[in-house]
Amino acid sequence: MASHPPDIEHLDDHMVKMEVNLDDIPGEWLGYVMDLLFEAGANDVFYTPIYMKKNRPGILLQLLCSLNKVNTMKQILFKETTTLGVRYYPLTVHRLERTFKKVETNWGTVTVKEGIYDGLVVQRAPEFEECKTIAEQHQIPLKKVYEQVWRVMGEET
Repeated sequence: MASHPPDIEHLDDHMVKMEVNLDDIPGEWLGYVMDLLFEAGANDVFYTPIYMKKNRPGILLQLLCSLNKVNTMKQILFKETTTLGVRYYPLTVHRLERTFKKVETNWGTVTVKEGIYDGLVVQRAPEFEECKTIAEQHQIPLKKVYEQVWRVMGEET
């Protein structure tokens, strides 16, 4: 089982959390805006249903980005949504060190991402797209692919 060098970029990182409340935007626009934000360099984009003043249902759109992307993100939010204001806050994100291992299954190789904390593997996740491709190509349930990856990983630890 081969291992790539650790992904050192995933340690403490100073970022900005930006958010807008939206109660008058068509739902179809949200996916489009999310794609634009990711293409412009957002690290994460997510929506949460909320209730706003006068008990109106709305959407809280939040994103994480580096400080040098704030103006780009503001421009997209103001041009592509119905918001009249953007809130943003500095924050520190601590990410686990990551390594990648290759696991051989009966149907092909799957990459497993491992999260390392204090020298110990504390998280493992098979790469979804690889598992999905195997499941589709071999016409087997996705969960069977995952089960075999977990079984092989269990044998190797």
